Amino acid sequence: MPSVELDLRRLEPGEAPRPTQLEPVGTATAVVVRGPVPALSAVLAALLKAGRTAEVPVAWEPGPDKSSDALARALGIGTGDPRDLTLVRDDHGGVLLHHGRIEAAGGRRSLSRRLGLQAHHDDIRVADGEITRIDVRPDWSAVDTIGVTVMTLPLRPTRHTSGRALQVASDPARIVRDGVPYPRPVTRWTWYADDRVRWRLQP
Repeated sequence: MPSVELDLRRLEPGEAPRPTQLEPVGTATAVVVRGPVPALSAVLAALLKAGRTAEVPVAWEPGPDKSSDALARALGIGTGDPRDLTLVRDDHGGVLLHHGRIEAAGGRRSLSRRLGLQAHHDDIRVADGEITRIDVRPDWSAVDTIGVTVMTLPLRPTRHTSGRALQVASDPARIVRDGVPYPRPVTRWTWYADDRVRWRLQP
């Protein structure tokens, strides 16, 4: 199948592409994605499911939002040669490119809401007890690395760590992947930079 162009610029904030929109990705020889970060994340997740992340170059035309702008700068969109990059994935089949969050499930979002949780970042225990949230970001200046920030209480100092994998066991938690909420609460979650898998960026 020839190169596939996906125009996903009409995605609303917090919306992921529909599975039918991603059907051509699995057999494409190259993909051009137009749209916000969740569009690119969904395409890479579809390629991961097909086992083709390393062989299908992906070009991205970012959306006009702040997250797209920040990720485009971090990836050097529009500059340099094609390159193979870290793939940060989770144990539920998703891909993380810009920002992940773990917070209390249910009801209205608020920094006053607390979540009972234990979390390890590689061999470091970064949380054990009640917290407000955990933020996770791929580190595009490093290889196979994610940065983790734990907020224990609002307006208090946060804890920052850097490593390859974050493992969490918790009370029912809300997960947000690149702005898109996971469809149901979870009690276990893992984000990790997979050192066995790469994706090909066509900048």
